[in-house]
Amino acid sequence: MPRELVFVDLPGPVVDVLRTLSAAGHEAAIVGGAVRDRVGGLDHAGEWDVATAAHPEEVAALFEGATWENRFGTVTIGTDPPVEVTSYRAEGAYRDRRRPDDVRFGVSLDEDLARRDFTINAMAWLPSDLAAGHGTLVDPTGGKADLGERVLRSVGDPRERFDEDALRLMRAARFAGRLELTIDPATERAIRDLAPTVASVSAERVRDELMRILSRDPVPSRAIGLLERLGLLAVILPELAALRGIPQAKAVPGDALDHSLNATDAAAPSDPPALRLAALFHDLGKAGTLRDGHFIGHEQVSADLAGEVLRRLRVPRALAERVVGAIRNHMYDYDSAWTDAAVRRFVRRLDGVDRDLLFDLRRADNASSGAGTGGDANQAELEARIGEQLAAESALLVDHRLAIDGNDLQRELGLAAGPEIGAILDRLTELVLDDPSQNRRETLLDHARRR
Repeated sequence: MPRELVFVDLPGPVVDVLRTLSAAGHEAAIVGGAVRDRVGGLDHAGEWDVATAAHPEEVAALFEGATWENRFGTVTIGTDPPVEVTSYRAEGAYRDRRRPDDVRFGVSLDEDLARRDFTINAMAWLPSDLAAGHGTLVDPTGGKADLGERVLRSVGDPRERFDEDALRLMRAARFAGRLELTIDPATERAIRDLAPTVASVSAERVRDELMRILSRDPVPSRAIGLLERLGLLAVILPELAALRGIPQAKAVPGDALDHSLNATDAAAPSDPPALRLAALFHDLGKAGTLRDGHFIGHEQVSADLAGEVLRRLRVPRALAERVVGAIRNHMYDYDSAWTDAAVRRFVRRLDGVDRDLLFDLRRADNASSGAGTGGDANQAELEARIGEQLAAESALLVDHRLAIDGNDLQRELGLAAGPEIGAILDRLTELVLDDPSQNRRETLLDHARRR
């Protein structure tokens, strides 16, 4: 039975795409996550997808600058936000567990929806009055009922759906976690049975799915916990799965994996989600460094393992370096007895490290450890003292400027270029970190002559 669904706040580019297709005589509907979120009463922060009876070459001809790059009928309209328009299609077998071997256009909207992964994603909104936002919910597989009953169910035979694309195994955990759904028993059995096949999914696609969990889910531990329970985490992130059962002496109960997931939840989402990546991976080294109840040097091992994981997932180098740098330095132990010189040395030690990311990671780590207001106050005091030193000693701490350089040493002391100059400059830097008033040309030259 057709059901009315109102979309009164559609983005202008989406309205324009629907209107243009309709004016050209082509049926067009909004599909996918936008419809699911509207039916579920959620804000939609993802992509906008339109499906249409028009063939891809007809769609591309209607929109200047549109791109059509594959044989699957998806045309991208370069608006803001961008809109992807896909022709109604039926699909053949998926021998590579990713792409259909062949596609057939010219099918109905119901047939197009029948090829999708889960019933909650197999709904469409067919407009009847765009100006008023009125339209019909097209729901041939019962997605609305499943949303109402809080169930995630595959469209048709779950084994067939997962055999078509093994990434759907991860997507099941993401949707069930974010939307707080129970996975239908038949669907869950198929996921558990086929969990090893997720190893066939490319690293880039695994990365993108993980990033969606970290950037879109307010409580990512729900989805990651499902990945573990369903047997997927050990395949895609064995380094993280290895933390299960590693004991922790924290105020908050749980093992090292629980602690990592709690830290990830405590970290605010960002795009790209550097902080949540750092929180998720910050203790990877604990599985291999536990000795007599301690994790000596685990931050170094964690950073190395995180670097390996991020390279495997093809995470962009700049992002990976920020994350690894924060993890490598997250075990500092500040207290108010630190001298100003100690604060300055700490700042210099973090040269090249994203301090904001590091300090946000430390706050998430404190929260998941049960450090409470004491940990927050300690961190706030450190950051305030760093701010004071940066303001007072910007030449030394920000610009890394001594009052002399290697050329001065060669000219004034008659030294040849070589390691001795570097050693002298290091010694002078330590001197100035202890007492910034020493950062004067003649003073430093006098110290250098005493080598």
